[in-house]
Amino acid sequence: MKNDIKGTVFNIQRYTVHDGPGIRTEFFLKGCTLRCDWCGNPESYVKKKQIAVYKNQCIGVSKCGDCIKACPKKNENVFTIEDDKIVKIDKSICDDCLLCYDECPSDALKIWGDEMTVDQAMEVILRDKEYYKKNSGGVTISGGEALMQPDFVREVFKRCQEEGIHTCVETALHVKPEILDDVMPYTDMVITDIKHMDSETHKKFIGPGNEQVLDNIRKLVTFGKPIILRIPVIPGFNDNLEDIKKIGDFVVNEMDNKVVQLQMLRFRPLGQEKYEGLGMPYKMEVTKEREDFEKEIRSYVETLKEMGIKACAGASNIIEF
Repeated sequence: MKNDIKGTVFNIQRYTVHDGPGIRTEFFLKGCTLRCDWCGNPESYVKKKQIAVYKNQCIGVSKCGDCIKACPKKNENVFTIEDDKIVKIDKSICDDCLLCYDECPSDALKIWGDEMTVDQAMEVILRDKEYYKKNSGGVTISGGEALMQPDFVREVFKRCQEEGIHTCVETALHVKPEILDDVMPYTDMVITDIKHMDSETHKKFIGPGNEQVLDNIRKLVTFGKPIILRIPVIPGFNDNLEDIKKIGDFVVNEMDNKVVQLQMLRFRPLGQEKYEGLGMPYKMEVTKEREDFEKEIRSYVETLKEMGIKACAGASNIIEF
């Protein structure tokens, strides 16, 4: 039953203006096949609900300790305690039963992820239907990797189109190509990115190679949908003119330059607290001054414009169709 389709969502943003035209409601879905070193949303990696620890909120095991009492694996040293506070949960032992979260009185424990039906998603979306009409806005579904939950994306978009609401999916495109055949008929715009043209470098920093991504981008062009292409500019990864020009050559020659906008995005050190809360290492650090980095990106933009590409710095919502 299509009414039974659910998505696992870790965040919903209303009135956002960065991922698609106009004012939008954006859903962020859990699950991703990539492991980018610079990812600001580590809570999106796995599809299931997760528990995270925010130690500064813990009021102390000696005063409370309700989370430990509730845990069915409390005798297996699942909790790390420092200075009387819970600072970490051993994910190799924890099975995310979430019983500890139910007992925590101080928001020291947070659940990342919640299941939503299509009807529940539409209830949120339709609250702002009048705003979408006034400024050509709509709904964006992102991630994680949105297309790891293609049934949910398809059905939400189908319902949106029935309501006359613009739809946009943000995807890294490391998915099976037949998923595009399933979702694109109900998608009005696609946001995707190219991180690097060298597959071995892609593997080193991201996990898998880039072959599937590039093949899907070529396929995406055949659907004739407006495409926003992004290049996340990452220090030590692709922050050089040679790599940027290789991406530009792909856009011109492999995509027939069919992008409504190519957005150059500066690396920002985001999500450190979330990594810590999830017990994960944060691999990135700031290696360049902001002004120098932004100047560098502006020079890349000018180079891409000289190649005939509609390039800009940042995620602009001013998009010409």
